[in-house]
Amino acid sequence: MSSAPGSGHLSADIVTRARELIGLYPHPRSALIPICHLAQEQDGWLSPEAIDEIAALVGLTPAEVLGTASFYEMLHTEPVGTYVISVCTNIACMLRGAYELLDHIQDTLDVRAGATTADGMFTLEEAECIADCGRAPCLAVNHRFVGDVTPQSFDSLVDGLRAGTMSDDIPRHGTLVRVRRQGGLRVDDATIRAERETAAAKATGGA
Repeated sequence: MSSAPGSGHLSADIVTRARELIGLYPHPRSALIPICHLAQEQDGWLSPEAIDEIAALVGLTPAEVLGTASFYEMLHTEPVGTYVISVCTNIACMLRGAYELLDHIQDTLDVRAGATTADGMFTLEEAECIADCGRAPCLAVNHRFVGDVTPQSFDSLVDGLRAGTMSDDIPRHGTLVRVRRQGGLRVDDATIRAERETAAAKATGGA
């Protein structure tokens, strides 16, 4: 059975923000994906406990939440490193040495693509086009783009991440955005409330 939201795994701040997100939509389940990203911000991935609490918040079953989350590559239902490094090996990057770069990264991190380093800091994955072809070869770290990557610049990047000097540019995995959403579609609250009341009345057979 799902635990009551706010009484378990998710922090009070995450639950408050999740409820604010729910308020932006006509139905709680419409906020599912934004809330999944929000919960992932806490742990870096969606744990079973988080999935249970998300389900309680939006009125779905944990299976429905898991089914949605597992469909999207940006949502992780298994633990990942503090930094997820996605190396593009599509055509533009391939022609500019992406596979050689990937070999270097695997040697440097001592891990193969699809795995996480022993210290839990880095998860390495091979990615299709990440839309930064003009700076090939490129990669993304926690969905932040890094272009014109060489073995030397990658080593400097890793040094900076390990030292914690790049947190302003690349936060820990799960932090998709740092700007807190302040509204929905920029429609005033009175209009939204009136439309919801009208829809509810129609649904129950009212005028």
